[in-house]
Amino acid sequence: MKPRGRALPAGAFKPRALGTWLAALAVALTAGMASGAPTVILLSWDGMRHDGPDRAGAPALERIRREGARAERLLPVFPSNTFPAHVSLATGTYPDRHGIVDNVFLDRGRGPFRKSDDASWIDAEPLWIAAERQGVPTAVFFWVGSATDWRGQRPRYRVTPFDSGVGEERKVEQILGWLDLPEAERPRLVMAWWHGADATGHAYGPDASSVRDALREQASHLARLLEGIDARKRWSETTLLLVSDHGMTNVVGEVALRQRVEAAGVAARVTGSGAVSHVFLEDPSDRERLEGELARVEHITLHRGEALPDDLRLRHPRRTGDLVVLADPGHVFRVGTWRQRTWRSIRRLLGQRTGSHGYAPDHPDMAGVFLALGRGVRAGTRLGVVRQVDVAATATRLLGIDPPRDSEGVPIAGIGE
Repeated sequence: MKPRGRALPAGAFKPRALGTWLAALAVALTAGMASGAPTVILLSWDGMRHDGPDRAGAPALERIRREGARAERLLPVFPSNTFPAHVSLATGTYPDRHGIVDNVFLDRGRGPFRKSDDASWIDAEPLWIAAERQGVPTAVFFWVGSATDWRGQRPRYRVTPFDSGVGEERKVEQILGWLDLPEAERPRLVMAWWHGADATGHAYGPDASSVRDALREQASHLARLLEGIDARKRWSETTLLLVSDHGMTNVVGEVALRQRVEAAGVAARVTGSGAVSHVFLEDPSDRERLEGELARVEHITLHRGEALPDDLRLRHPRRTGDLVVLADPGHVFRVGTWRQRTWRSIRRLLGQRTGSHGYAPDHPDMAGVFLALGRGVRAGTRLGVVRQVDVAATATRLLGIDPPRDSEGVPIAGIGE
């Protein structure tokens, strides 16, 4: 065996030296492949509480814990609801900055927002746009705000329109298909929303056995994705990040906020979902009278919109109500028809549970998950509490690019360092 170029001195290739040289060459080649085309797959499992991996007991989740990293919990933004959380995961900033202040809200100039997937509602640059701007091709399979172009820009690949009936089997198939594209066409950032345990947690409460079953079913699809990456021998360049938008807690009661506003004889629009409501007054002079009426309502905390606590990061110039009403943990604002409300009350009397979220980030049950596996992740890494707003910056560090322009997050220590 003789390398090309200048001849080496006689005796230079002893067996042990040759083995060391080949091992070093293999490491160098692997590192070169990984640093040349890093890929990040970011999955969000809706409504997966921080203790979900333990309760599921699924081999795929256990593999990530064993071979990768797991955080103690992922701290959500406020309100801890699907739409604000997913946009914070993607922008690295808070609802007061990115503008998606809840699943449902009112913009004083534009009108109502009702779980829209239209990117024009988002005020801050999303991760898929930041990556494309810096030359990293992206692919998105259902993520809040990804269905339309953001300020004239879009991901290279996206699946639209959103359809909750599309299962994770189809998503795994598409993600692996994207990874199989020729290198010049292959996305290096892939983002996908998965069902998680949100619907089951709402219907039966977070401690129901059906939540465990839902997570195990999700984990079976995750196992197929991991096996697909195994088969393609892509872990040297691929990092999988698994996160969630919020946790879930048991509902113990309902607050009839809309009915109390109507009883006060005040003309107003009440918007929001679950644990947070915004009251927009037609006549601002009615505010003190309504405050007096609502002061007698139990299980709520009342704020003037302009005086919301700074740490909630929810004051938006057009989308925060004249009054903002927060339900106590375990309580939700009453919605639905009389029959639906009565049925929920009967279920609670019978000891049957339902679940909800949206409460303050420091409520233990609101915390989500953060798991990581692959390139840039040391096996068995244990992280403390990490923040949702740090996920975007962590993904971009793994990709070797800058975070989204409006990001306030920092890369999570221990991932991609």
